[in-house]
Amino acid sequence: CALEQIGATFVRDVEPGELVVFDETGMHSSFFAEPPARGAASCIFEMIYFARPDSCVFGQNVHGVRVQYGRQLAQEHPIEADVVVAVPDSGNSAALGYSLESGIPLEFGFIRNHYVGRTFIMPQQKDRVSSVDLKLAVLPVSLRGKRVVVVDDSIVRGNTARRRVQRLREAGAKEVHVRISCPPIKHPCFYGIDFPTSSELIAGDMNVAEVCRFIEADSLGYLSLEGLFLPFGGAGRFCCACFNGDYPTDISGVTGSKVALETNPELKLDL
Repeated sequence: CALEQIGATFVRDVEPGELVVFDETGMHSSFFAEPPARGAASCIFEMIYFARPDSCVFGQNVHGVRVQYGRQLAQEHPIEADVVVAVPDSGNSAALGYSLESGIPLEFGFIRNHYVGRTFIMPQQKDRVSSVDLKLAVLPVSLRGKRVVVVDDSIVRGNTARRRVQRLREAGAKEVHVRISCPPIKHPCFYGIDFPTSSELIAGDMNVAEVCRFIEADSLGYLSLEGLFLPFGGAGRFCCACFNGDYPTDISGVTGSKVALETNPELKLDL
């Protein structure tokens, strides 16, 4: 998306460990890090959540892949309902896919306040909870008396998901069925994403039925790991450790440091 906005032409991705230099003689490429023995392991959460829908990531349009996720989610977890509602913005494309595949009309149920940032990466729980109400306004006219399928990209700690379900019910929804366009996040990330210790990840301690009860939904369905990688022909070139615990590097030396840092924010580590 950034390249198109400045009128640039996409040539290729910069490889992991690669340094690309442009000077008066042209382009020069060199590598300052050896590729890992098991090959590259790109973060699939870029496709699920972080990337803009008009971006091209891993050779695919983000919006198109997220629509496929929504379609696959509707196949894996169908439900009788009156409307499909997205949690904006990262849930928009998957909600469209769920609506197209299921035939259930897509409605605006949430309106996002774009001046509030991402809630799951806020360090304090009280900040995350208060930001949920500030970030999203509900539209009762779209929800009152209806069975609602609400589509979101992920559930990390579960508190924001529960508050969203509560707000849909407060707006008059008769039923609330939650559908998530990625698998349950069960393991912490050691590569830069703010997924906390396993004990703080709701799916790390609870099964799907228990998470469903915690968030107070009528039903809950996650996209399968197989469904997540269908658009790419398999999981071979991706890191999916947050879902299955298969880390692409040895984390034995960093696990303790990460836990110590998260339990004591004032601690400074020499990394």
